[in-house]
Amino acid sequence: MSKTKPKKSAFREWMDALVFAVIAASLIRWLLLEPFTIPTASMEKTLLVGDFLFVSKLHYGTRVPKTPLQIPLTHQKIWGTEIPSYTDLIQLPYFRLPGFASVERNDVVVFNYPVEFNFPNDLKTNYIKRAVAVPGDEIEVREGELFVNQKASPKPEEMQYSYEITTNRSLTVDFLKDFGINQESFYAAPDGSRYLIWTTDANIEKLKASPVVTAVTKSLQPKGQAESGIFPNGANLPWNRDNYGPLLIPGEDQTMEMTPENVAKYAFTIEKYEGHEKVEVKEGALFIDGKKVDRYTFKQNYYFMMGDNRHDSLDSRYWGFVPEDHVVGKAWFLWLSLDKFESMFGKIRWNRFFKGIS
Repeated sequence: MSKTKPKKSAFREWMDALVFAVIAASLIRWLLLEPFTIPTASMEKTLLVGDFLFVSKLHYGTRVPKTPLQIPLTHQKIWGTEIPSYTDLIQLPYFRLPGFASVERNDVVVFNYPVEFNFPNDLKTNYIKRAVAVPGDEIEVREGELFVNQKASPKPEEMQYSYEITTNRSLTVDFLKDFGINQESFYAAPDGSRYLIWTTDANIEKLKASPVVTAVTKSLQPKGQAESGIFPNGANLPWNRDNYGPLLIPGEDQTMEMTPENVAKYAFTIEKYEGHEKVEVKEGALFIDGKKVDRYTFKQNYYFMMGDNRHDSLDSRYWGFVPEDHVVGKAWFLWLSLDKFESMFGKIRWNRFFKGIS
């Protein structure tokens, strides 16, 4: 006589369903798609603050977790606390499953913020920028215009710069809203007649036509004027956000002469991302594990990332290259967009639903 299995309690059924959902969501998040929210204006107006998007892990190949001992569906900390959600007792070597594409020039990419060295690579804060240059490219910015391999780089359709405008009266939030400019995209001088505005070329042309606006000047830093915090730090190069480079992007198996100039440009990258125990610079020369290096061959690919909001973006111009092992995936499509300056149903940007990212 067969025994009848005891019926599961409602609590047991609920727990089984919860465990299955967590496992399924974790696998999808690791293997296929990861949700991401745009927190800052560095990619406006290509991507807006409040955009919700999916990041494809399949395009560049799913990255095997470097830090396997972590609570599922968390990143850095347990929700609502300052308690770490992981332990770094086990750190696996970098490995990526096969993908069907490589990072291409002008892809919008999600990656781990490289210089956040207090976390393992795969648990650093996620950033999103445009890969404006790939291994082997030479990048240069001239008067705010990007050049790659001596050719002007195609501009994203809604790329932004900052502009100083003078007016004959104070501007209201509603006035600027008509030109696609929200209250976080401008600052007013105390006299109420001068403004610093972040916007697109198309919007600035519309503003120029307004009788309220008397003068418009693009906010460009002059050539030859060094900007504090620009990469590579300590190289004493006269570079700034609008006049930068030329700088060659290193790639896997690429060998470079370690001249004093190249040591100044690449020593930080070699020290932080190439896996050496000890890297030193002495009198303009590179030393690895105590031995002077005259030629260096890079171990992985690197990318140069910039935000489409060129004057309001903390990007590779300030912290350097993104190593391949920091790449999370390709920004694929939007599934929701909420405008924090609106209320109720007006918050939803219906025209951005299921919009592809390019």
